[in-house]
Amino acid sequence: MKSRALYIHIMLLAVAVLTLNGCATSSNASPQAKREMVQSMRSETLKTLYVRKPDVQNQIATSAGYAVFDNANVNVVFASFGGGYGVAKNNRTGKWTYMNMGEAGLGLGLGVKDFNVVMVFHTEAALNRFIDHGWAFGGNADAAAKHKSNGGAVTAEAIVDDVTVYSLTETGLALQAVLKGTKFWVDNELN
Repeated sequence: MKSRALYIHIMLLAVAVLTLNGCATSSNASPQAKREMVQSMRSETLKTLYVRKPDVQNQIATSAGYAVFDNANVNVVFASFGGGYGVAKNNRTGKWTYMNMGEAGLGLGLGVKDFNVVMVFHTEAALNRFIDHGWAFGGNADAAAKHKSNGGAVTAEAIVDDVTVYSLTETGLALQAVLKGTKFWVDNELN
C-alpha cells in the first residue's frame, strides 16, 4: 500500500513539474514577451556553458548553427517524462526558430531534474534536419544531485550525426538510466 501511495505522489509531482515547465511559454504573455523569455534563457544557459567549457564559445561561433532548450524531466521508477522550450539559430542566415520539446522513455530511475541542453550543428544539413523533422532518440545515463550552486551535477557531452550536444543540470535530484525518445517541433505561435 505504501508503494502505491508513493507512486501516486510521484505521478502528481510529475504532472506538476511538467505543468509548471509548460507555463513558461504557454502563459497569457504576448508572443514578443515569450520570445524575450526564451532569449533570456538562451543567454543565461550559454553564459553558464562558456564558464564550464570556454572552448564551446568558438565552436558555436564557427558552427552552422545551434539550439538551446530548457527542459524539466521526471523519472518514476520505469518511466520518464519531460517537456520544455527553446530556440535554434542558423548562424549563416541569422534566423531564429522557436521550438518546443517533449520526451518520454522507459528505464530505471527516480527523481526530478531541470536541465538545459545546447546543441551545436556542424553542418547546415544537420540544422535543417533538426528544424524540419525534430526527432532525437538516444540513451541517457546520468546522476545529478544539485540545487542552485549546492551539490554536484554533470555537464554531459555527446556527438551524434554532425551535432554536439551539451547537457547542463540546473536543479534537481535524479539518478537514471533511460532510453528515451525526444520530439522537438517548431512553435507556430512564436515564429
